[in-house]
Amino acid sequence: MRALIDAILSRFVTVGRLTVRYPDGTLASYGPGGVPQAGATIRGERTIRGLLSNPALVFGEAFVAGDLAPLDCRLEDILDLLFANLSRGGQHPGLTLRRIIARALRKASQYNPVPRARRNVAHHYDLNGRLYSLFLDRDRNYSCAYFATGGETLEEAQAAKKRHVAAKLCLSRPDLHVLDIGSGWGGMAITLAQDYGARVTGITLSTEQLEAARARAAAAGLSGRVQFELQDYRTVRGTFDRVVSIGMFEHVGITHYPAYFRTLRGLLAEDGVALIHAIGRSDGPSVTNPWITRHIFPGGYSPALSEVFRAVEKERLIATDVEILRLHYAETIRHWRRRFEANRDAIAALYDERFCRLFELYLAGSEYSFRHLNHMVWQLQLARHQAAVPLTRGYMLASVPASDAGKRPVLPPTLSRSLGE
Repeated sequence: MRALIDAILSRFVTVGRLTVRYPDGTLASYGPGGVPQAGATIRGERTIRGLLSNPALVFGEAFVAGDLAPLDCRLEDILDLLFANLSRGGQHPGLTLRRIIARALRKASQYNPVPRARRNVAHHYDLNGRLYSLFLDRDRNYSCAYFATGGETLEEAQAAKKRHVAAKLCLSRPDLHVLDIGSGWGGMAITLAQDYGARVTGITLSTEQLEAARARAAAAGLSGRVQFELQDYRTVRGTFDRVVSIGMFEHVGITHYPAYFRTLRGLLAEDGVALIHAIGRSDGPSVTNPWITRHIFPGGYSPALSEVFRAVEKERLIATDVEILRLHYAETIRHWRRRFEANRDAIAALYDERFCRLFELYLAGSEYSFRHLNHMVWQLQLARHQAAVPLTRGYMLASVPASDAGKRPVLPPTLSRSLGE
């Protein structure tokens, strides 16, 4: 068994240097040297067997259990080295075999009817509400921020993301009715109502988020303009001028993409605009890391745009704008990790040490997958009508709160006439 893992690691590590302390106390180093460098202590032959047969799952479970630990380095150093080698074609036969099996079972694993969707959401989002306040921004935006320069604070970058999304919604007049699918703790909905004069209906499957969002809207005096419901998108009825969804599409399930976009089209007014913001992958359809699926986001999947566009086209929606945010999420999670570390004792008091290691691995693994691998964020603007948005992207730079209506983006007269305004 030791000879086998030696052979695999010798071929896998082609960049940097990985040092491993095995259960018998012996040390072995792999790779040509240089940077990145990292080390790991493996405790127990069972962990070695797992790392041979199912490394993507067992690495995470062993770290959380304390059976694998950083050696003279930090967790992020190990992930930096592993992901750097994966991005350069590093191969592991156990990883390859598991991916083949997972791809064959993709449709079954992504089946996501309403009851299952509710359970999947509860697994992650119905945790102690204080947890998220200890590492997110003050508005509790649990999605990719927007860094224009990279030097922004987390609060500044999240506020910029909300402005960016609002601009793409073309809020050309007050009192537009907006549906927020996956409204979280209410930050986006409240901003659209408070700063842009919209009426917003937010839906979520998390009871924790629902209670917090309703309390926030009431505290802001917006209960008459913003309402939140515990509801699946498939059960919503009515017509909306705008639809926004941030960080929810990853939970839809690949077999439900046609139904998602069919529902969206049915909810959208004839001259309506929708903006979907989600994590994706740049290298084509694949599968979710099994540790993430089991312990963090059951049923979750970040799709390739080729999978998304197939469903969009089938449902006769028009893609009026697509934007790819590459390292923005890596920077967002870097801020989250720093805040998590600063508040680690408080989080351990809410849960325990094992939970802290689980979340630390989730956050660090996510950050470095955006830095080294195939993950990115996409924003897809959709409409039912060609003339629903202006001709060029200039209007995105002009989005300001409703209090300064003279500067808000408006449709050119020719486009307004074609929509019957």
